[in-house]
Amino acid sequence: MEAAAGRGLDLAGSLRDLLPPVDFCCAYGSTLTHARPDGTSMVDYILGVADPLQWHSENLARNPTHYSSWMARRGPEAVTWLADRVGVGVYFNPFVEWGDKRIKYGVVAMKDLTADILTWDQFYLSGRLQKPVHVLVDNWDIRKVNTVNLKMAAAASLLLLPKEFTEHDLYAKICGLSYMGDIRMLFAEDKYKVKKIVDGSFQPFQLMYRPLIQEYISEGILKMSDYRQQKAFKQDCGVSATNELFSSLPRMIQRRLQGRFTSNSTEILTHIPTRTLVPSKEVAAASVRTALRRRVMVSSARQAACGLLASGGLVAARYLGKKMSKALSTRCLTFF
Repeated sequence: MEAAAGRGLDLAGSLRDLLPPVDFCCAYGSTLTHARPDGTSMVDYILGVADPLQWHSENLARNPTHYSSWMARRGPEAVTWLADRVGVGVYFNPFVEWGDKRIKYGVVAMKDLTADILTWDQFYLSGRLQKPVHVLVDNWDIRKVNTVNLKMAAAASLLLLPKEFTEHDLYAKICGLSYMGDIRMLFAEDKYKVKKIVDGSFQPFQLMYRPLIQEYISEGILKMSDYRQQKAFKQDCGVSATNELFSSLPRMIQRRLQGRFTSNSTEILTHIPTRTLVPSKEVAAASVRTALRRRVMVSSARQAACGLLASGGLVAARYLGKKMSKALSTRCLTFF
């Protein structure tokens, strides 16, 4: 995660004039990481607020046109109900005209944002924050909390990578975690999205993950392996190193194997849950892959349904059409 500088600070100031106060704000998305945004590009924002019901109530009074007409008529209770019961706690307003720009912002409760960062229970916004973003407001020190998320992402990616890999491979695997099982990747996303994100923000990825890489090197989990043009690594694929990485993962992944490879004696005597042990890197990788695919598939489907219902269909069709156009253009370029 990066602090905003220059232009980003100006955006934060302008957003404060446009929207009610927030406790956390970051800009993210492809317009920040590769290519020059054109007139049709949207800049995406995550807004963390203490009380979404109160925030949407104030925003509806201030910016009713940011919402679809039918959601604006139903009020803030309907907005928060839809976000929590249908979606994964986030409510997006896309295609908001703001001066000469077009933005999309998603509003989430701070407690839900923090919980997802620490547990991956939804693995939705936590996946966004595993990639470089521009932080504009951070009253809860989310950047510090997010270090837990980054360590879990690095550990999961190492378990999924082969014994030898490049630094680019590592960042691509980290970037791709939140797209595993994403229903949009089937038809509505650029098939080269991960590569474009990593290529366009390689140095920010380094700033985020180099400290963890150095930590793994000092622990003997990673060793440098010289390639001619880029840094490469060899990882220890033994049982001890594998379990060290696996123990860093959130419970939602570990509990898939709980009881299969653990001894209950310690838990019976001390009432302290035992650490889940895995017999091999292959078993650990399979658990990570299955858990993330299922979680991302459910979260992406729920959020897509939330967006469709929130917009009444018209805006969602417009947004989906834009995504599909980009996806089809990359597929056509590949074909020709």
